[in-house]
Amino acid sequence: MLTDRASTVADQATCRAVDQAIVAYGSLHADPPRTIDDVRPYVRGDISRYRIAGGVAAGPGCS
Repeated sequence: MLTDRASTVADQATCRAVDQAIVAYGSLHADPPRTIDDVRPYVRGDISRYRIAGGVAAGPGCS
C-alpha cells in the first residue's frame, strides 16, 4: 500500500540528521563517536545504511 511505503520512507534518517547526531555526541563526550551505534540515541529513524567516515556521516544522500 502507498501508506506503508510513505511510513517506511518517513522512518529513514537523512545524512544531515546523522551529521547533527555526530555533533551532538561530540558535544557531550570527550571523544568523537567511533561507530554509527554511538550516535543512534541522538537521531530518530533508521540509520542502518550510514557509517562514520572521517568524522562525518557517509551513506545515502551524503556528498
